[in-house]
Amino acid sequence: MANPIDDQRSASSNAVVRSSVEGHHEPTSRAKAAEPAAENDDGGGQLSGLRLVFLLVAIYASVFLIALDQLIVSTAIPQITDEFHSLQDIGWYGSAYLLSSCSFQLMFGKIYTFFSIRLVFLATIFLFEAGSAICGAAPSSTVLIVGRSIQGVGASGIYSGAVVGIVYSVPLRQRPFFMGLFGAVSGVASILGPLVGGAFTSHVSWRWCFYINLPFGGIALLIIAIVLHHPLRNTKKLPIKAKLAQLDIIGTTFLIPGVVSILLALQWGGSTYAWNDRRIIALLTLGIALLITFIVVQILTPQTATVPGRIFKQRSIYSGFWAIFFIGAQMNLFLYFIPIWFQAVKGVSAVESGIRLLPFPLATIIASILVGIAATIIGYYTPFLVSGSIFMSVGAGVFTTLQVDTGMPKWVGYQVLYGLGLGMGIQAPNLAAQTVLPLDDVATGTSLMLFSQLLGGAIFVSVGQSVFNNGLVTRLSRIDGLDVSMIEGNGATSLNDNIPPELKSSVLLAYNEALRDAFRAGLILASLTIIGALGMEWRSVKTPKSANQPQHVEAQATVDDTTQKVVTPTDALGEGECKTSAEETAKAR
Repeated sequence: MANPIDDQRSASSNAVVRSSVEGHHEPTSRAKAAEPAAENDDGGGQLSGLRLVFLLVAIYASVFLIALDQLIVSTAIPQITDEFHSLQDIGWYGSAYLLSSCSFQLMFGKIYTFFSIRLVFLATIFLFEAGSAICGAAPSSTVLIVGRSIQGVGASGIYSGAVVGIVYSVPLRQRPFFMGLFGAVSGVASILGPLVGGAFTSHVSWRWCFYINLPFGGIALLIIAIVLHHPLRNTKKLPIKAKLAQLDIIGTTFLIPGVVSILLALQWGGSTYAWNDRRIIALLTLGIALLITFIVVQILTPQTATVPGRIFKQRSIYSGFWAIFFIGAQMNLFLYFIPIWFQAVKGVSAVESGIRLLPFPLATIIASILVGIAATIIGYYTPFLVSGSIFMSVGAGVFTTLQVDTGMPKWVGYQVLYGLGLGMGIQAPNLAAQTVLPLDDVATGTSLMLFSQLLGGAIFVSVGQSVFNNGLVTRLSRIDGLDVSMIEGNGATSLNDNIPPELKSSVLLAYNEALRDAFRAGLILASLTIIGALGMEWRSVKTPKSANQPQHVEAQATVDDTTQKVVTPTDALGEGECKTSAEETAKAR
């Protein structure tokens, strides 16, 4: 495989410069000559041998860290509500994490382009670890939510680094398999999460569900510090002004409060305040206005836009954005409310709840690996997204039939059916971004897909909570002789201890029906996923991208106001990596 750095060093001064996240300059003539024999059919796949192995170990270790946290916490939530008497905060334990994660997701795509990959990776893991420590030591529900928010910021940087690392290390034609492993690692962590979380919650303390991240984070920090000591792109220091100009700070200033405002409205609407309350109306109005302003900023500043219009106009991108938004929404809704059904309605412990949740991630792992292999062989990912959307819709539908007396064969089968669909479809939008976009836009495209998935989860966990709370309060108020505040003021696992025996069956039925309301919301979300799946183009990862495909150097460039020199990611290469001078760059342009 041709070495892009060696090619770059031997380039003549009139070479056509191509900017990428790796910051390599590759002469067009040399690139075309090497293309038939190259493994990197889209310009990615620069690594091989032990260096690639170590990098993948670091990437998968980071993904494992985040995935473990998500489900280890979900099984602990009922016990957390018991200690803090915070049943009304169930949605926030998930939403705070997802909101902060998706809010910074797009920004990290550019941070990894212009800052040291190694330092950013280490910093994001440190942030995640700090948030975990705060959550573990939290004296109140509010502090726990703050800690979850800090965890989310760190997780967004880890997500971006992991995906971009695979994109620029593995050839496109092999990427479905490695992205399938991405899902498999998450699935393995998801299996261990409920078991470990249930064990900690039942036998030690729910706080260890957060403390367990500290040793895992230390291992990930060590691996990344060693592997990325000599990163793929050895960046030199750029002026702070040039770096900040690429981060679209103005756009992000509107994006984050806009998303927060809408989420707050969804969280409070119908529970804390009526939907027609002036505070809810004001939040919704403010949120929509801020998001519209964010879109306007993207249009007016295309050179530094967080989401360039040329990317989002691509059919597979907006279809994938739609599909992964609703996949993330339904997935997180089910992950947070199925354990509540087991513990509150079935009355099992946190450990037993974690065991009963195993069919879900097991089915997802199997489907993710098999689909990764199949997509690598046939080259197409779209049929798996379509079929996966159908499986998810059917699986979500049968969840709505759960009853207080539903037996094991049914709830196991329901989870397997839904998990298979999730594993089949969840990686397809990311693969679409890597397939249809020029290499220079792939980092932004994949970050956009991650942003969409996390945003869907952040919003609809809150929606699910609102649906659940409203349905529960309405049904409980119909039970004669029941003090509704007694149920609301206690956690999800305290039903058997606080309900008069003669009212127990009625309360359990009300709880079950309220959870079914949340599952119905998940069914709607799953059905909407099919629209995005059908809109996806049928593109093969085995077909090399056109050598003439535009690379959009302009979108990555910033201009130093003092020297008027164009600064691209390539200019950030260490002197040992790149000998091209600014004059050669200007001539090539």
